[in-house]
Amino acid sequence: MREGEETPLKFTIARDIIKVKSVKSRLLDKNYGYLRISSFQSSTGENLKEALASLKKENKGDLKGLVLDLRNNPGGVLNAAVEVSDAFLRSGLIVYTEGRIENSEMRFNASPDDLINDAPLVVIINSGSASASEIVAGALQDQKRAIIMGEKSFGKGSVQTILPTSNGAAVKLTTARYYTPSGRSIQAEGIEPDIPLAHLKLESLDKQEFAPVKEADLSGHLQNGNQNKKPALLDNEEVDSNKDSQAKEKDDWQTKDYALSEALNLLKGISIMRK
Repeated sequence: MREGEETPLKFTIARDIIKVKSVKSRLLDKNYGYLRISSFQSSTGENLKEALASLKKENKGDLKGLVLDLRNNPGGVLNAAVEVSDAFLRSGLIVYTEGRIENSEMRFNASPDDLINDAPLVVIINSGSASASEIVAGALQDQKRAIIMGEKSFGKGSVQTILPTSNGAAVKLTTARYYTPSGRSIQAEGIEPDIPLAHLKLESLDKQEFAPVKEADLSGHLQNGNQNKKPALLDNEEVDSNKDSQAKEKDDWQTKDYALSEALNLLKGISIMRK
């Protein structure tokens, strides 16, 4: 029934599988990328590889740092979590399980390939990051591959197995626990961030509220002598004529997302120290 209609309306509806893209990406700044994984699906590992390739193409070269956002990611497919972790690791254990019976034990190891060539990596988590997202954060933290930033994660580290019964029903049992490479149980414990962040929102001040006096504001100040000098270029540096326009086009995420802003600042700091 609908307002304005005297008789019920009839619609033909086809059932279908709705595929939600689990990986989103964009450049935060020149040389610094952002990947957001909303859930771990069977295609997430492949989608991540495609997103990284797209970021490198847009950046016209390798990235100097990457933010991996796993906030409010409830988990999903275990193999997808292993593939995402493996994308940034060259070797070592990713995750393993232990249970009461022998066939509940599994171990997953990384293959020798890092898709961002050892560039600094920051992973953001919060209390809504659970299960598969905790596996990724725990693996990258234990392997010293990433800095974990944000809030303590949810703490869902148990393995469920569905056992069918003869009458067509099934019983879902918890059969094992997930462990990070160093042997930490995720269950009811979660992942503790390396850098804890409060849940805050940034707000930029009005320039009129706070306008400190500088040397250049003083009457009759001494000139610096740079007026007639041509700017010298550093090695491998190019003049970016679109710099001002790019700055204007940049969205206001930095004033809204405190954790993401801090993650980018950290990446830039690491990049400077590496130089």
